[in-house]
Amino acid sequence: MTVATLSTRDLSAAAGELAGLSAGHAAAADAAGRLSTDVVTALRASGFARHFVSARYGGTEGTVADFVQGVLRVSASCAATGWCVALLAASSRYAAHLPEQGHEKLWGSGADALIATGLVPAGTAGPAENGYRLSGRWQYISGVDFADWVLLCANVSGEDAGPRFFALPRGTFGVVQSWDCVGMRATGSHTVVVDDVFVPAHLSFARAEMETGVNSWSPLPAHNIPFQAIGATTFAAPAVGAAQGALAAAVRVLKGKRLTEAVQIELVRATARIDSARHLVEQNAAVIDDRTFTPTFLARNQRNASFAGEQAAEAVTALVRVTGTAGLSGSGELQRVWRDVTTATSHVALRYDITRAAANYSTALIEQAI
Repeated sequence: MTVATLSTRDLSAAAGELAGLSAGHAAAADAAGRLSTDVVTALRASGFARHFVSARYGGTEGTVADFVQGVLRVSASCAATGWCVALLAASSRYAAHLPEQGHEKLWGSGADALIATGLVPAGTAGPAENGYRLSGRWQYISGVDFADWVLLCANVSGEDAGPRFFALPRGTFGVVQSWDCVGMRATGSHTVVVDDVFVPAHLSFARAEMETGVNSWSPLPAHNIPFQAIGATTFAAPAVGAAQGALAAAVRVLKGKRLTEAVQIELVRATARIDSARHLVEQNAAVIDDRTFTPTFLARNQRNASFAGEQAAEAVTALVRVTGTAGLSGSGELQRVWRDVTTATSHVALRYDITRAAANYSTALIEQAI
């Protein structure tokens, strides 16, 4: 399989290959705080970066369902790698909101450009001739160590139209090695620093376009998805996949041991939580691919993602309990996944209070009542 012949049908096989490779590097990546060179090379060739890119530039124009299944597969072997492929693929979808000249700049020489995104408006931009000048610091930019581009959100001084995104190639921004978290260590979610860099107008777009899912430059379905429908699912899927990996690790620890009834019950409940979490993110993908963007379905997708993350975290915590001290071995897989899932599910995108997932779905239910 070569990059030139990748298709949406191939993503499953490529995800399996990446999962196998990343599993062997996961412990070392966690210790080093970064993905290995071999894993990054395989990640680039896997097809995730091009999955949502237009076929005009050699992209796959893939579905959200295939994307979710691929992320689940990789995350079950290495949560950090799964997190990175999820966010890199999503970043290509975000960048599709750039004007056509921006598409050519990012993907004109190939559809596998790796883009790391800062969704929170943390910097400032000022209007300049034919573009903008951008400055600021953006924290928690996953995959920035090996990204070819960054896509950063900032407020624009003197404009009332809301924040904008700005695409910058490597070499125009700095990286501060600031990521120091107990889990998801290998994501390398460091801080990006930009100091008065000119960004041409064709490398910028209004955040409102991404939020509403109305793309002025591309008619492709994947490029016209409301953020409420897909945003949180992008972060939930790696956590759910990692929980599946935690279950496999826990079963290996328990194999050959006499299980008490209490342990059996806890184990079964954990499997049910993981299955339900997986079904929820799969349901979200189906809603998106079917284009059912009603207020109720949008709010339900948000709720599903938050609840899936919650169930994944509870399941992995339960698995740690039932495996006891053996599951918490410092060199063991389960404790690493426990840290990863705990970190992933603390992300702001999966919190009911911040995303208003609970309020939004409650309101939608009441408004549709007869």
